[in-house]
Amino acid sequence: MSKRVLVPSVIGVVALGAVAAGGYAIASAASGPDVENGSARYVAPTPRGAGALTYTADVSDDSGVRSLKVLAWPTSSKLDPTEAEMRSVDAATCRSTSDTTSRCTYTLKVTQRDAAGLAEGAWDVSVLATAKYGDTKFLPRAATFTVTR
Repeated sequence: MSKRVLVPSVIGVVALGAVAAGGYAIASAASGPDVENGSARYVAPTPRGAGALTYTADVSDDSGVRSLKVLAWPTSSKLDPTEAEMRSVDAATCRSTSDTTSRCTYTLKVTQRDAAGLAEGAWDVSVLATAKYGDTKFLPRAATFTVTR
């Protein structure tokens, strides 16, 4: 084989390898859905009506958003849920704001009877976001709020 054919062939193989490696790096850098602007709010019930715990967040992924699971727990309990445990908790209601982003809201009605059994003080909110293609993002402490009577 002549040097004129060999050199361009080697350069082509090296260039192709660099493109393939770059594509692999981009694909492996995927970190699952993004959860942004998350906030939790607790409103105590009154004699006139129920209160509520509300968690809201913007969730996005290139493939779209499948679900956002939410769990609130008292910090003093040291519960510390895992990603696997989060798969079986309540889901937020997610409404698409674009092809890749949804605004997800979880609301839990709290009666006076419910509130009487709640631990006062700091609470944490854990979330598990799942993209349409199955990628996940687990945030063990996505937000905090305070329960007072």
